[in-house]
Amino acid sequence: MYLIKRIRGLDALRLCVSTVAHAILLVTCLPGDAFAASCLPPPKPFVPSDSEAARSYADLIRSDFELYIQDIQGYFRCLEVERARAFEEAREVSQDYGRFLELLDE
Repeated sequence: MYLIKRIRGLDALRLCVSTVAHAILLVTCLPGDAFAASCLPPPKPFVPSDSEAARSYADLIRSDFELYIQDIQGYFRCLEVERARAFEEAREVSQDYGRFLELLDE
């Protein structure tokens, strides 16, 4: 019975975590340095070890997996955006460093 109550609570928890994850993903994809390196991976779906509970909550568990797959794709996109931003920043820093070294030679 404890396991079923614990799984029942997952519905509300997953909804809350999912909403927060979507909000974070939206904010992290906005342009600007303040949001750099803010990609957060989605939580892994919970799979009960009890086969009866798994059958009882199959629809909920299945939807958790489908949501995870959607969220992980957004996470990968966020990482790509962050990777591109970091490469551009590194290029700019390298140029700044070159200018700095030139100033020292003068």
